[in-house]
Amino acid sequence: MRAKDAVGRYGEDVAAAFVVRAGWTVLARNWRCDEGELDLVALDGDELVAVEVKTRRSTAYGHPAEAVTHRKLARLRRLTARWLREHEVRARSVRVDVIAIVLPRQGAAQVEHLVGVV
Repeated sequence: MRAKDAVGRYGEDVAAAFVVRAGWTVLARNWRCDEGELDLVALDGDELVAVEVKTRRSTAYGHPAEAVTHRKLARLRRLTARWLREHEVRARSVRVDVIAIVLPRQGAAQVEHLVGVV
């Protein structure tokens, strides 16, 4: 596995653990279709949340959340709609969140949760 892929996978593990600790139910990880991928799909109470996870080793090239552009958000909304069509999950509402993770050389991962990114 390439180092970049390992960092991304580790970040997704951190994000999944973060939402589970918050009391969410993870419904899917790395759900893929021909249009793309959702990193995490979870229930926060009765709200369905598609979570985009961005992980970096530092902020030297910007904050991880900066990599989530308007174009990326539009694709995430389309993917979330498709996920809902293909799964029998009833939710009061739907949102897209971003979990940005920075992995410092020492110490714990720094996690920032951006709720309802539009």
